[in-house]
Amino acid sequence: MPELPEHQQLQLQTLERLARRMDRAFRIPLIGVRIGWDGVAGLVPGIGDALALVPAGYILYSGYRMGASAPVLARMAANIGIDTLIGAIPFAGDLFDVAWKSNTRNTALLRRHLEENGNKGEPLPKRLGRRKFSSLTAPRELRLSPACADNSNSLRKQPGIRRHPLGRPM
Repeated sequence: MPELPEHQQLQLQTLERLARRMDRAFRIPLIGVRIGWDGVAGLVPGIGDALALVPAGYILYSGYRMGASAPVLARMAANIGIDTLIGAIPFAGDLFDVAWKSNTRNTALLRRHLEENGNKGEPLPKRLGRRKFSSLTAPRELRLSPACADNSNSLRKQPGIRRHPLGRPM
């Protein structure tokens, strides 16, 4: 697998530390099961599950900023949704939080995706800037600009019809 750029490697390590704190921070002595702050916060009805969404959302947003594909982001969101929905059930949800560990799953998904795709480490705006736009995929403002317009008379100003500066009808 290709080696990730240093800045992505550091970002992934930060996300994995956060996931470890949320999912596996403490070990229950007699049972040997590891729980994290997500499970501890889940003991507080209502508020705990809402507080656990903040770090999970940060991991999801970081995955988006690092260039994860839409299916990977959807799977990460599904993990968070399952954790939130079942975690809201009293007592059974707390037991489920101990076993599910959605933050750890999401960071593993993100790492696997970035390593498999050999992401070059370019920021998202640069990657989007390299995409080729056609008249079907370009934003409306770009399609209606004179630079992208073909030589048809449909975009020229007609007498008596006021036009928006970007070509939209008023």
